[in-house]
Amino acid sequence: MQQPNLLSKFRGSVLGGLVGDCCGEPYEGQVLTDGDKAILRRSLNQLEGPYFKAPAKKYTDDSAMTRSVIRCLIEHKDINTKELATSFVKEHAAEPNRGYGGAVVEVFRKLLKNKFTDIVGPAQEQFLGRGSYGNGAAMRVSPIGLFCYNKPEKLVELVKKSAEITHSHSLGINGAVLQAAAVNICVQKDPKTFFHDEFLSELIPKMQELEKESEVPGIKASGPNFTQQLKEVKTLLDSPNPLSEDEVLNALGHDVTAIYSVPTAIFIFLRAQGPIEGIQSENPFRRTLEYAISLGGDTDTIASMACSLTGALHGDSLIPENLLKHCEAHGEFIELANKLYESSI
Repeated sequence: MQQPNLLSKFRGSVLGGLVGDCCGEPYEGQVLTDGDKAILRRSLNQLEGPYFKAPAKKYTDDSAMTRSVIRCLIEHKDINTKELATSFVKEHAAEPNRGYGGAVVEVFRKLLKNKFTDIVGPAQEQFLGRGSYGNGAAMRVSPIGLFCYNKPEKLVELVKKSAEITHSHSLGINGAVLQAAAVNICVQKDPKTFFHDEFLSELIPKMQELEKESEVPGIKASGPNFTQQLKEVKTLLDSPNPLSEDEVLNALGHDVTAIYSVPTAIFIFLRAQGPIEGIQSENPFRRTLEYAISLGGDTDTIASMACSLTGALHGDSLIPENLLKHCEAHGEFIELANKLYESSI
């Protein structure tokens, strides 16, 4: 396996996110039985095999909003919050049946009502003023990790600007930073010398520093933070015994909250760099995709985030060409990845 060039890594991450979204969507919210997993395996094998004409696998709000982020970065070489918010609202208005959650639709309604004069206010009003701690900001943020490959000092600033349009809770924002930072590290790594210990040893201190900054003096958080979840990821990966899916899900979760999905996606990505019992593939991308979906839960978003990481590490050469062809708008996303790369350098 050769070290992929930078353009290949950009394409791998963008297209990996699209494939994970499109292939994960039909299984969202499910608990997959052994029979379901066998059907999933046959379906992925068929999609990877000789190309056949079939209706394209549709992308969800994950990819729709990711596309808006990419376009904003290409046009402005920055996150222009008003332009990005406008793009989100226009995308939803044009195609509202992409799986948008009710909370974000309410944010869009308020942005239209105030004519984009207050970009962050509607998000701050969510959930009795606490803000959303869902994974909606994290699911669309991988392009920022790519864009900042040579300017990592800008990453947190750009992620926060992109997140605050819909998420004001620290867990929602920090989850987005975690996903972007993970992509940013992957872009810079050689897959031939990649080890999860080294990866986590870079990522954990970044989150420790970030979470220390967002602590409220005198108030102790009621649940785990991302640093603790990443340490749990390391514990699971270092386990000498085979891990059951229940052990993984009990430790990390797989729901729509950022704290119980972003670390899960990172674990899946790291676990899939080696063989996984029951997944008969030597391709790390295929292992990532199948394993992410097989765990159930918020499959489209978790698979999208995990596959974006694998794509950022290995490049687009590992994404089966015929599988990609079955995904809606794949040609457009290839062009966007190319333009994002050009804008970034």
